[in-house]
Amino acid sequence: MNKELINALEDLEKEKGIKKEYIFDALEAALISAYKRNFMSAQNVEVNMDRETGAVKVCAMKTVVEEVEDANRQTQISLEDAKKINKSYELGDVVGIEVTPANFGRIAAMTAKQVVMQRIREAERGMIYSEYTERENELVTGVVQRTEKNGNVFVDIGKIEAVMPPSEQISGEKYEFKERYKFYVSEVKNTVKGPIVNVSRSHPNLVKKMFEMEVPEIKDGIVEIKSVSREAGSRSKIAVYSKDSDVDPQGACIGAKGMRVQNISDELKGEKIDIVKWSDNPAEFIAASLSPSKVLEVEINEDDKTAHVKVPESQLSLAIGKSGQNVRLAARLTGWKIDIKPVASEKSLEELLNESF
Repeated sequence: MNKELINALEDLEKEKGIKKEYIFDALEAALISAYKRNFMSAQNVEVNMDRETGAVKVCAMKTVVEEVEDANRQTQISLEDAKKINKSYELGDVVGIEVTPANFGRIAAMTAKQVVMQRIREAERGMIYSEYTERENELVTGVVQRTEKNGNVFVDIGKIEAVMPPSEQISGEKYEFKERYKFYVSEVKNTVKGPIVNVSRSHPNLVKKMFEMEVPEIKDGIVEIKSVSREAGSRSKIAVYSKDSDVDPQGACIGAKGMRVQNISDELKGEKIDIVKWSDNPAEFIAASLSPSKVLEVEINEDDKTAHVKVPESQLSLAIGKSGQNVRLAARLTGWKIDIKPVASEKSLEELLNESF
């Protein structure tokens, strides 16, 4: 061990932020294990490394006793022998006796290399974990690397390979090698093997984050996304509100010639997106959430949060949607249980007369 190690540790501290003292402590602990392993010693030892020169000294720590009972004299030293070292020693004191082996420098150098590399890996893992913890619940762009037999898709998102389990994938979407997609960072975990980042293509917040990126009025805080409901790969509904009466929240999200919403739909492989105007009036919000169907009347029950909705008979299938999708998404969007009833059209006398002639 020499000054080169000290210089290397100083460089590590500057470049990677790994404290030099942290490495010294780890090295000393590792060298204790290395000494006991290589020299078959059961002694209680301490290893001290000079912080300036890198020199290593191994000391056997022995307790001062009246009469040594340890047959191998590895853990005890008599008071008489201790006083030969230093007259100030008393019973119960601990004496450090240097036992550094002649060839311990080679072992120390090998151990130092292993410990430094391990600490570098740990530090890098820690930095990656910190970085992606800050990006949790955010949007990232990634490139597909491979798909495993269990269905997990592995994605290169920069400094780490993220995992997208089958439950977070869009049904029917094929993830081809080297294809680039946008992903939602759903979870970041720190494990003994390093950080694990889970990403999603099916999470409702993926749609929300895409609108936040695409629509300047949302970035600026003028338009707010109040809620999102989604059946990934098929259809989504988002409820939007404008803090400025001069800004139409739906128009802002749709964009000129529908380009903003179209860009998001294209990224989601054609997923349909309904943009609903949010209202603090539950009846109005529920009626809007059932778009594109027309709603005649909404009766709400605050006690059990149920809404009874009347729609024209001709609009019933549109209000319910294919396999109940439209009303299901509307219920999730608003947080109300929605019961839809059709109403037969009642034509006025004037309308009937006009039809007769």
